[in-house]
Amino acid sequence: MNQVDYLRISLIDRCNFRCQYCMPEGSELDYILKQQLLTDAELLTLIKEVFIPVGFTRFRLTGGEPLLRPRVVELVEAITSLPATQDISMTTNGFLLAPIAQNLYDAGLQRINISLDSLDPHIFDQIIGSRGRSRWQQVWDGIQAAYHVGFDPLKLNVVVIPGVNDHEILDLAALTIDKQWHVRFIEFMPIGNSELFGDRGWISSSELRQQISDHWGLTESQVCGAGPADVCQIPGAKGTLGFISQMSECFCDRCNRMRLSADGWLRPCLLNETGQLDLKTALRHGVSTIHLQEKVKHLLAIKPEINFKGRDSGTTGAYSRTMSQIGG
Repeated sequence: MNQVDYLRISLIDRCNFRCQYCMPEGSELDYILKQQLLTDAELLTLIKEVFIPVGFTRFRLTGGEPLLRPRVVELVEAITSLPATQDISMTTNGFLLAPIAQNLYDAGLQRINISLDSLDPHIFDQIIGSRGRSRWQQVWDGIQAAYHVGFDPLKLNVVVIPGVNDHEILDLAALTIDKQWHVRFIEFMPIGNSELFGDRGWISSSELRQQISDHWGLTESQVCGAGPADVCQIPGAKGTLGFISQMSECFCDRCNRMRLSADGWLRPCLLNETGQLDLKTALRHGVSTIHLQEKVKHLLAIKPEINFKGRDSGTTGAYSRTMSQIGG
């Protein structure tokens, strides 16, 4: 089991997209009320007085869509200023990124992941549930802004959906040839989207690797990822390809992260909430941060026993909440 030193922090459960794999059409979402969200002060207290003392040094800001969080640049700067912070990154859909990319970079954000599930604006809008004006160009502008500002690595996340965007695998992989971009193909997961998932809603990473290898060949990359991605490279390419195989391959024994939801629940696993801790309520009721450290240490101790279910079959164990509500 890897040392668990990486915390994914959901800043908000709301999103300005409604992606098929995250918030399926017809799903009714109960958004967290503003007063139920961790405040900036509470979040910083937990990071400084609970998480850092028990060994967390790397933080990723997620959502929903994290750029919807008010004062997000100031929050990045506050986390970066903590002496123990070794790494701070963000996952975003990129729609609001272009105007503040420089500010985030100047505030100390080191790495950024942007969702880009299609290079075809029509398909992209279909996936994100856009009605009316296309949103593809604004996301592409956000990606270009992040690249020119200097984010390195710049990662593009692609959720592969059979019959929707799987015919674009080679085009998306080709983005890594001329630029130092890192494209990561993610197996589609049955989380709150059982109707869309169907009998076999995912394509295995091995199939994707084979398709790319047959076209260009693949070599083992010299760039090693810190997360669950298996990293490869098209020969001579500047960037890399990552394959996240949560459905077809078990990587629980390599998991080095926990998740803090926007309303303050600490969860040890994306799909298994055994042992989850309500840190916000405890903090607001005056529980000491020393006591909360002990609670988190206990959860860290039992984390190796907590794995997500239904992984091998790919169709069982569908989760009742959507990905946006989990903060995955």
